[in-house]
Amino acid sequence: MVGNTNEPAKLDSVVYSYAMNLNGLEEENRFLKESIENLEKELEKFKHTPLIACEVRDMVDGKVLIRMPNGNEFLVDAAQNCTGLLPGDGVLAEQKNLTVVRRISSVKKFDVDKFVIIEKPSVGWDMIGGLQPQEQEIKEVIELPLTRPDLFKKVGIEPPKGILLYGPSGTGKTLLAKAVAASTHSTFIEIVGSELVQKFIGEGAKLVKEIFQLAREKAPSIIFIDEIDSIASTRIDVGTSGEREVQRTFMQLLAEIDGFRPLDNVKIIGCTNRKDILDPAIVRPGRLDRLIHVPLPNEQGRRDIFLIHTRNMNLGQVDVDKIVHQLEGASGAEVRSVCTEAGYFAIRDDRTRVREADFQSAIEKVHSGQDSNQDYRRMFG
Repeated sequence: MVGNTNEPAKLDSVVYSYAMNLNGLEEENRFLKESIENLEKELEKFKHTPLIACEVRDMVDGKVLIRMPNGNEFLVDAAQNCTGLLPGDGVLAEQKNLTVVRRISSVKKFDVDKFVIIEKPSVGWDMIGGLQPQEQEIKEVIELPLTRPDLFKKVGIEPPKGILLYGPSGTGKTLLAKAVAASTHSTFIEIVGSELVQKFIGEGAKLVKEIFQLAREKAPSIIFIDEIDSIASTRIDVGTSGEREVQRTFMQLLAEIDGFRPLDNVKIIGCTNRKDILDPAIVRPGRLDRLIHVPLPNEQGRRDIFLIHTRNMNLGQVDVDKIVHQLEGASGAEVRSVCTEAGYFAIRDDRTRVREADFQSAIEKVHSGQDSNQDYRRMFG
C-alpha cells in the first residue's frame, strides 16, 4: 500500500519536469528563430549594391547631369520620387546605370573642421595696444556694416567686402581680427592659406567653396585667411600641376568673394607679411580693397602693450620707461614674450614678485633668440 501511495507523486514529478523542459525548449526555439531572422537581415544587407554619392550639375530635358566623385560627368535618369532637383544638390545614384534614386542633404568631400579653426573670440579692444588708427579703420570697415547695416542703406553706399592686414610678424594682425569678431559677436573662422592648397586637382577649390558655405551658415561670421600670399601671389605662366592647382584655388577664392553682397553678414580679412608679392586681382576694388598697414609699435605703443601684459603681474619696483626704451624695434609679440619670460625668472628664484632685473634678463634672452623654455625644462623637467 505504501508503494502504491508514492506512485502518483512520482508521476506528478515526472510530468512537471517534462513541462518545465518544454517551456525551456520553446523559449530556446523562439530565441533561435529571432537569431535566424537577424542573421537573414544582415545577410540581405550584404547583397545590396552600394549607392554612389554624386552632385547635380544641371537639368537637361528631364534628365540629370551628375558629377561623380572622380570628376566625370554623366547625363542620367532620375527616379519618380526625385523631383525638384537643383544644381548643387547632393544625390545617391545606383551603380549599374547611375539612375538617381534619392536626394541627400549634401555631398562634402572635406570635413571642413579639419582645416579651419572655428571659435567665438573673447579678445576685447582693451587687450590691444599701440594700434589705435588700425582699430578705428577696422571698426569702420568691418564692425559698423555688421552692427549698423541700415546706416549704409540710408546713406546709399556699399561697404568693402573685406580688408587686407599687412605688416611684419607679431604686430597684432590676428588680434585685430579676433577683436572685431568679438565686438560684433561673429563666428571667427580662421584658416592658413597654405591649407587651401591640396594635392589633387580641384580639391583646393572645393575646400574654398565649402569654407564660404560654412561662413554663410554661421553668419554673422568673419573669415580670417592667414598667409594669404601662399595662394594669392602674382600669377605667372607655369607648367607644373602643383602651381596650376594653386591658381585654380585662387580663382575659386576670387569667385567666392565676388559672390558676396557687400551687406551680407560675412566679412573676409586677409593677412600677409608679403604684400609686395600679392596678385593685384585680390586687392582690386570690390574685393579686399581696404589695405591696413600694421607696423611695429612705436615707443608709446610698446608702453601700452607692456602695461597690458603686466597688469595682472605682481610687480616690484620697475622703471617702465627704461624697459620700454630697451625694447626699441620689438614687435608686440616680443614684448609679450619678455613679460612672460620675466615671470619665469621670478619662478625659478622661487619668488612671486617680478623685479626689474627679471625684465632685463628677459630682454637679453629674447633678443638672443634662445628657447624661452630651455632653462625651465632643465630645472623642472
